[in-house]
Formats: sequence, C-alpha cells, structure tokens
Amino acid sequence: MGPALVAGLMIALTHAPLGIEVVRRGIIFIDLAIAQIAGLGVIVAEIIFEDPSALIVQAIALSLAVIAGVFFHKMETVARDNLEAIIGVSFVLAASTVLLVLAGSTHGGEDLTHLLGGQVLFVTWEHVLAHGFIYLSILAIWFSYPKIRTGIGFYLIFALALTSSVQLVGVYLVFSSLILPALAALGTRRPHVVAWSCGITSVLLGMAFSIFIDYPSGPVMVVSFVLVTIAFVTSRRFFLRKTAT
Repeated sequence: MGPALVAGLMIALTHAPLGIEVVRRGIIFIDLAIAQIAGLGVIVAEIIFEDPSALIVQAIALSLAVIAGVFFHKMETVARDNLEAIIGVSFVLAASTVLLVLAGSTHGGEDLTHLLGGQVLFVTWEHVLAHGFIYLSILAIWFSYPKIRTGIGFYLIFALALTSSVQLVGVYLVFSSLILPALAALGTRRPHVVAWSCGITSVLLGMAFSIFIDYPSGPVMVVSFVLVTIAFVTSRRFFLRKTAT
C-alpha cells in the first residue's frame, strides 16, 4: 500500500494548482480529454509492442497528449467560444478509438477497466520514483515561472502531468483529483492550501476506506473526492454564515 498511497499524494499535490487553473479558464473537460488521449497512447503501445518498456509507453502516450495540447491551444486562439465543445468531441473520439482498438483483444474489457478506474494498488516504488521526478519538475516550473501558465506552456505542462497520472490512477481519478479540490478552493483566500488539503484528505480517506471494505482503490477514491469536496464547501459556507451573523 505504501507506493499506492505515495502516488495518490503526489497526484493530489500536483493536480491542485493545475485544477485551479483549469477552473479559472473554464475548460473543465480538458483533463478528461487529454487523460483519455494519453490513455489511448498507453493502449496503442501495449497493442503494437509485446510487453513494452515503460519508456516506450511514456513516449507514445506523451506524444499523443502533447499533440492534443497543441491542438487545444490552437483552438483556443481561433475558436474560443467553441473550445469546450471541441474538447468534449475530442474526448468522445479518443474514448471511441480506445473501444475500437480493444475490440479484438481478449483482455479488452480488463484493459478498459484499468484505463478508466486505474490500477493504484499495482503501483510500485519504481513507478513512484519515475513519475515523482516528473511531478516535482512540474511543480518547480509551475511556481518558479508563472509565465508558463499562459499560452501553450500550460497545455504542455498539463499534457506531461496527465500522461503520468493516467498511467498511475486512471482517467476517472485524474478528473476527480483535478476538478473537485479546485471547486472546494473557489472563492477562498488561499486556494492552493484549500485544494491541497482537500486532495490529501480525499486520498487518505479513500485509500483507508478501500482497504477496510476491500474494494478497488481508484473508484473508492473518486467517491472520497466527491464527499470530501462537499464537506469542505458545506463547512466553509456554514462558517461564513455564522461569521456574518
């Protein structure tokens, strides 16, 4: 459970500032689209190569995610009003392509489940070290060079982060860990602290509860993110009402 827990915490810490930026931009479904496209890259690598190395999987998945990021950046400049619709169509196209690619595979259903729900408990310390370096680099760049959050830099950073995350925890948890803590942090004085707190709490409670009930950790943590976010938002509103009176 150690590597799985550390991976979850790394993702919570990295996704919080990215999610805040996504919500600020109003492009909520970009994480689903890029995560699904990166996931398509993972599936393609496993179909083309027999037992591919982690480097090959990362290269193919990241290449597709970067292409998607560049495309979305271009669409932001030429079709800003339709960007969310374009992102949604891209997600559906990538998801449908995954189904087509897996249609002839004897393990297609299992691979699809792993892509969407993740394989958190199969994360090893080797995965933690490899992807941990990527997350640490992203956080260092994000806070040291704020200009990277504008223009195409945001999309490239986003593609890099989600390529790692989707391999570790799956599409559903990627979306939850990006958007829900950011929603909990909306309107607060210290949004990053709130988002980090919400994310870390969600991971810890979700992991603990999944062990207790012996259910898959990925889906349980998604539920945990939802419930913790509701608790954070409700508590803040209650506190604000009490302060006002």
